[in-house]
Amino acid sequence: MKKVVSILFVLLIFLGISVFSQVEITMWFHSGRGEEREVIEDQVKRFNAMQNEVKVIAIQLPEGSYNDQVNAAALAGDLPDVLDLDGPFVSNYAWAGYLRPLDEFMSSELKQDFLPSIIAQGTYNGKIYALGTFDSGLALWGNKALLGKANVRIPKNVEDAWTFTEFMDVLRRLKELPEVTYPLDLKANDRGEWYTYGLSPFFQGFGADLIDRETYMSAEGILNGPEAVAAASWLQALFEQGFVNSNPPGYNVEFLNGEIPLEWAGHWEYPQGKGALGDDLVLIPAPKFFKHVSGMGSWAWAITTNSKNPEASWKFLEFLLKPEEIVKMSNANGAVPSRYSAIELSELYKVGGPLNIYVQQLNTIALPRPVTPGYPTITLAFQDMIGNLIRGADVQEILDRAVRVIDQDIESNQGYPIY
Repeated sequence: MKKVVSILFVLLIFLGISVFSQVEITMWFHSGRGEEREVIEDQVKRFNAMQNEVKVIAIQLPEGSYNDQVNAAALAGDLPDVLDLDGPFVSNYAWAGYLRPLDEFMSSELKQDFLPSIIAQGTYNGKIYALGTFDSGLALWGNKALLGKANVRIPKNVEDAWTFTEFMDVLRRLKELPEVTYPLDLKANDRGEWYTYGLSPFFQGFGADLIDRETYMSAEGILNGPEAVAAASWLQALFEQGFVNSNPPGYNVEFLNGEIPLEWAGHWEYPQGKGALGDDLVLIPAPKFFKHVSGMGSWAWAITTNSKNPEASWKFLEFLLKPEEIVKMSNANGAVPSRYSAIELSELYKVGGPLNIYVQQLNTIALPRPVTPGYPTITLAFQDMIGNLIRGADVQEILDRAVRVIDQDIESNQGYPIY
């Protein structure tokens, strides 16, 4: 009998059939855009087919309630092995003990191949907890025909960006065109995280911020100091003086119709903008205020502390993070590839590509939203402040209120001590 078993064992190996049980890992991901879902589903399917050591069970969750479901699962001890999460929330999840550091799996060569913005976003307390396959780009999309009518200079790269004075002169010239009512779209109707992601860089451009980044213990004097008051007053004036529509008819409608010459938006606008404006669509770097800043951040992958199979989980993440897989995702959702080796493979983002300005920005002026466990409260306070600002509220009062909310949260959590 023993001899028969040995022969069967050798035969299975010869036939390439594993005699060991396959490891199953569960993976959660937010529903996101259709193209993203299709790529992830295809990647899971191909990963499962290409090897027989790890099988990924993918579960898609609605984006709107994603964080709530993750937090509920964490409290119940039901987190999956792998999940994706929005970049600014990495530190909160890591602080809460939901995530496992990825450093032990990463070689120095792999780490150096990632954009600095990806490493900054995924790092908390000196350890890397999440890695994205893509990052976002935030800059100005322009209508070249209308800019030409206003005799406006179009910057070609980050170093060539409009200064604050030049930017305001551009807005005034564009507003004088008879076919233009509002020269700039800031997507005032896209509430929620957009307000923080899209509009906080203007505050940082004035020298303010959402919190003191040296200590992460208070927003006092940072979000309600003179620089923040100047930024908020300037932003409010754009709405009050008719440079920006506070109640646009729909998302991106006026820009795509050729009614607004400039929109402050992300990489995701490229496919629609190119389809609507053709060769008149032009990407313009973020203007250089008193400090040159642009936004960044996107969804990233992490391994949870609930995982009993972290090595198998990393094997799957390693597959997703391959340059060719990153490019597949970037081609689907238009986002910036997270690794330099993938950027070189991307027709959109390589040097000379139409969206390379985003790469330049991520290498030089991109600033992550505050990397602190208190970020969920910070962003809600900032969003509420922006909503009131657009409605014409007293600037100092709403800034002070946001600071009180942020500081009270920090105090209630004893300063978010590291455990």
